Amino acid sequence: MSGTLNKVMLIGHLGDAVKMHYFDDKNCVGRFPLATNETYTNKQTNEKVTNTEWHNIVVRNKAAEICEKYLNKGDKVYIEGRLKTRKWQDDKGTDRYSTEIQCVDFTFLTTKNDAAKPAASSADSTPQAKLAKPEEIQEQPNDLPF
Repeated sequence: MSGTLNKVMLIGHLGDAVKMHYFDDKNCVGRFPLATNETYTNKQTNEKVTNTEWHNIVVRNKAAEICEKYLNKGDKVYIEGRLKTRKWQDDKGTDRYSTEIQCVDFTFLTTKNDAAKPAASSADSTPQAKLAKPEEIQEQPNDLPF
């Protein structure tokens, strides 16, 4: 393969509200932290261990305005984008680096009903499949595209 790929896909929870920065030319940037978790069982102590990784997400223009309007702290979201490392100098002249996810696509995973409920245990917030009653089941037309 001669090409390269810079692609990131994350599902996590917002750690804070979207912070907006507006510019003179009507462009804007939204930034927010996203937490992803890894859970495993320590084989020696048999205790459950959770590691949280924090990601800096950057969205631009209309996408940023949509995120600001609909996303709140704790909401679950799918983010797709690419890694970008920025370099700057602090007050002491030391080079500093920050790695961000430049978001190109997103999907809100927290529904309005989920957002209205108070925070519950993870077992309570797992979506359950709704079983249809026999009279609700209807024959689907057989017009598959393949």
